[in-house]
Amino acid sequence: MFIRTLGLLARGTARVSLLSALPAALLLTAACGNGKAAKAAAPQAMPVKVRTAVAEKVDDTTEYVATLKSRDSAVVMPQVEGIITQIFVHSGEHVADGAPMMQIDPAKQQATLKSQDDARAAQVAQLKWAQQNYERVSGLANAGVVSKQDLDQARATLDAAAAQLHSLESQVNEQTVQLHYYRVVAPRAGIVGDIPVRVGDRIVTTTQLTTVDRPGSLEAYIYVPIEKSAQLKLDLPVQIVDSSGNLLASSRITFISPQVDTSTQTVLAKATIANANDSLRTAQYIRARVVWGSQQKPVVPVVAVSRIGGIYFAFVAEPDQKGGYVVRQKPLQIGQIVGNDYVVLDGIKPGDKVVVSGTQFLIDGVPVIPQESSS
Repeated sequence: MFIRTLGLLARGTARVSLLSALPAALLLTAACGNGKAAKAAAPQAMPVKVRTAVAEKVDDTTEYVATLKSRDSAVVMPQVEGIITQIFVHSGEHVADGAPMMQIDPAKQQATLKSQDDARAAQVAQLKWAQQNYERVSGLANAGVVSKQDLDQARATLDAAAAQLHSLESQVNEQTVQLHYYRVVAPRAGIVGDIPVRVGDRIVTTTQLTTVDRPGSLEAYIYVPIEKSAQLKLDLPVQIVDSSGNLLASSRITFISPQVDTSTQTVLAKATIANANDSLRTAQYIRARVVWGSQQKPVVPVVAVSRIGGIYFAFVAEPDQKGGYVVRQKPLQIGQIVGNDYVVLDGIKPGDKVVVSGTQFLIDGVPVIPQESSS
């Protein structure tokens, strides 16, 4: 019995010792778990390439679709009506000033001119008779054979015949000049444009036969919305660019219309384009970039900018309180593209370290090791 009692006591003492040791073991296990969680919650800093944002001179520009027109382009239209019988030139051909271009059937005009010329010849004979009659009556009047009234009548007949001849000569001259219009000639030296008419077509004085363009300067007709018209002023820079944004020509505003186009609510501005290498053509649509002014704005590489839901953003490496760097996601308001960079209107300031690599792996607030990029 005594031995059994001692066994029970020993077993109870062991159970109490085990229960006493259990909290300490749990505390030790919890401490070890917290250490592992702390290690898991502290990610390693990621090396990233950055480029320091710098302020650059950026032009404040607006692009418009403009039309090129030539100051040295002549529209060829006939001065008479008729049927085209010959065309002497071809589109794209160089012609000299006064060179024949087309022939309009002159038969009717030639008949009219001959009729007028015959009438003039008859009047010359009539004038000659009136002159002889006047001289005869004048001699008789001096001899007292005829009255002064007869002399005055002979003089009046002579004057009327002379006046009639002068009128007919003027008509002949007019019809001769009119006959010249049946041969259409080049109004200036230049290049023949499109010829929409053909031999056999009947034309009137409002029919456009062709154009003659002289290579040289052009004018860009730029239609600026009325909202921007207050900023228009003479001598503003204008850049003519192609579809890729490459500069084709530079110019300045030379004319601003004092009126608003009622149909489009735009103001016409003109800029003279030198076009030295003849790379531009009359009636061509081009992109005209009006430079309103310049300002200093930070620029960031295009590869550093992402877009989600219509919002542009970039990652910027900023110092933290531990002496390292963390990335912050910055929403951006961007402007135009200059080369391979975006112009940043808001969200980035000069001196910010903009991350240019590995942005797809970054989230806001993670530690990074910025490495300055050489490009």
